[in-house]
Amino acid sequence: MKPIFLFFMKEDVAIMIGPHFIRPISRWPFFAFMGGAMFCLLASSTCHLLSCHSRRLAYIMLRLDYAGIAALIATSFYPPVYYSFMCHPFFCNLYLSFITILGVATIAFSLLPVFQNPEFRTIRACLFFGMGASGVIPVFHKLILFWHQPEALHTTGYEILMGLFYGLGALVYATRVPERWMPGKFDIAGHSHQLFHVLVVAGAYTHYHAGLLYLKWRDQQGC
Repeated sequence: MKPIFLFFMKEDVAIMIGPHFIRPISRWPFFAFMGGAMFCLLASSTCHLLSCHSRRLAYIMLRLDYAGIAALIATSFYPPVYYSFMCHPFFCNLYLSFITILGVATIAFSLLPVFQNPEFRTIRACLFFGMGASGVIPVFHKLILFWHQPEALHTTGYEILMGLFYGLGALVYATRVPERWMPGKFDIAGHSHQLFHVLVVAGAYTHYHAGLLYLKWRDQQGC
């Protein structure tokens, strides 16, 4: 029987912290994703707030913004990989190590001065898109292992939707749609950078719900 205080919590909060008092399933991958998402949004907000101060500060803030995006993508892998393969330590450590190394490399590349030049705009978008697309392998592996479990299908649906949001955001960012079609019409609202941020938040929120499903799945079934 659940402790009485769990009945007074929101369901998602109860899923995150309640099982600490019932079953010791690790929460660090989910909280790592939450930390990466919050760092990304904070870095982006700080960049837009302070980049108008000076050219030097704008240069620093843009680099921080790119690092935040890379951190969000990398930590987004932690919940699906860890909870899908927690009973298969070799694959769990392999996938987590790969995405961590790739994430650190992308962050380091984002901080290089030459990476900020306008001609690298498309390369930046492709690099982040490719980083996210690398999650296809563990997702397929998960489906092979757990094709008979509905949780695997449900979480995959969320992950596909998340990938669509992030991929569309990268595409909009790289192609500068819609302002390239009607110059001057979207200078204040509706331009590609604003749409990019909306799509990133939508993707992170979708992945948040996928993470809750993973937690509920493992809390109920264990290893």
